[in-house]
Amino acid sequence: MKFLTPQEKAVILDKGTERPNSGIYEHFDEPGTYLCKQCNAPLYVSVDKFDAGCGWPSFDKALPGAVKRQPDADGRRTEIVCANCGGHLGHVFEGEGFTPTDTRHCVNSISLEFTTLPLATLQRMETAIFAGGCFWGVEHLMQKEPGVLSVTSGYIGGHLQHPTYEAVKAHTTGHAEAVSIFFDPDITTYEHLAKVFFEIHDPEQADGQGPDIGPQYRSEIFYTTPQQREVAEKLINLLKEKGYKVVTKVTPADTFWEAEGYHQDYYERKGTEPYCHFRTRRF
Repeated sequence: MKFLTPQEKAVILDKGTERPNSGIYEHFDEPGTYLCKQCNAPLYVSVDKFDAGCGWPSFDKALPGAVKRQPDADGRRTEIVCANCGGHLGHVFEGEGFTPTDTRHCVNSISLEFTTLPLATLQRMETAIFAGGCFWGVEHLMQKEPGVLSVTSGYIGGHLQHPTYEAVKAHTTGHAEAVSIFFDPDITTYEHLAKVFFEIHDPEQADGQGPDIGPQYRSEIFYTTPQQREVAEKLINLLKEKGYKVVTKVTPADTFWEAEGYHQDYYERKGTEPYCHFRTRRF
């Protein structure tokens, strides 16, 4: 889940409405795919967008299964939410005659994220989630790998929704600092990225990396498929056969919460290199 600004929370979580003609996607016609701002689930494609003159982006249909309809709290309208995370999108109207589908999804721009990637490409991509100390260093080195489209720093493995850096640092949420890696499996593989993970951090150090000590800095792989679990366990066994005392845990992924903006692309913005992450060949 992405880190939401107060303005985004007011709409996506509290079901508010942005002012008409104020959203960035109202008069936007680039080809691509519209995603849920909160969870990145694909919702709409650009060919289904049209100008209804209402002040908000309009689509005459959503992707199959992507949007859920439910009665609005006002007792009159039909609310639409992201089927994946429940984030508020807007409302749906029928019988207006704008397009042959006779349907208008009236969506808040602030609830959307746009990508030029076609839907078919997005559906082919995969996600890997690794925790190995401070997320700044893992993010920085993973960004350099061919086939990696994006790396996001965040929190996972805890019990509190919408964790903050201060709460995680205080050890009150149970989360680990981690990175979510969006990659193209036609260019790289999960196994390659997992090997890189084991070589850019110390998998023998428990609850810390170098001088960064604490459970939020633990070594852990959060798998999203059974195949990822098999790969992770295979690599751990290989390392143990080589004599490494691996403490890395392998855990099913739960909600990944995007960290605050100042944590993203940290070393890229600072122009420096990680102080406790560097490549050590282990395979």
